[in-house]
Amino acid sequence: MTAPDPLSPDVTLLTAGAPVETARAAVILLHGRGASALDILALTPRLDSDRATQKVAFLAPQAPGRAWYPRHFLAPLDENEPALSTALATVGALIARIEVSGIPAARIALLGFSQGACLALEYAARHARRYGGVIALAGGLIGPPGTLFRYPGMLAGTPVFIGCGDSDPHIPLARVNESAAALAELGAQVDRRIYPGLGHTLVQDEIDAARAILHALIDA
Repeated sequence: MTAPDPLSPDVTLLTAGAPVETARAAVILLHGRGASALDILALTPRLDSDRATQKVAFLAPQAPGRAWYPRHFLAPLDENEPALSTALATVGALIARIEVSGIPAARIALLGFSQGACLALEYAARHARRYGGVIALAGGLIGPPGTLFRYPGMLAGTPVFIGCGDSDPHIPLARVNESAAALAELGAQVDRRIYPGLGHTLVQDEIDAARAILHALIDA
């Protein structure tokens, strides 16, 4: 079977861990605005373990211009087009490539920070099925205030972790709660954790939660 390769030539892909052809599971890592694939790939030593090194493929695409879309994730959707659609297509292309290599969607996880977290959640909601996991570190579903988050399909028990600080200047707590509720309605098993006093950064508890999802993928 030959894989289609719709990844844009503008997208650089960095990898770590096991080769996707021999891996048991895969994680797509999506960086935040102004960051890079190399930055998000630097998380893998904190997510990894000796057994994961040989069993998990980590894939980190680099957004053109270091941003997946130009405006804030709460801006009107048309103000983030066509970049948002291109970014979503990039995620879909990577998932298709991984599946052709023999790893099913149920053992593929999406992990993102900030803008990458928003992209991960939005992709999973718009293309709902059973994934290995969705890990959103400081993010929420994309759309302006008042958006009705209604999507076709079901996430069918997909574990979804959403972690965010209650003092994050970029991610309103209301949107985190709306996102968690919308994904739960799609049938996800949602773990929402709000960290008092935390700004736009990560804490070890989030890494531990992500590692638990990763290890479940290996054992699936």
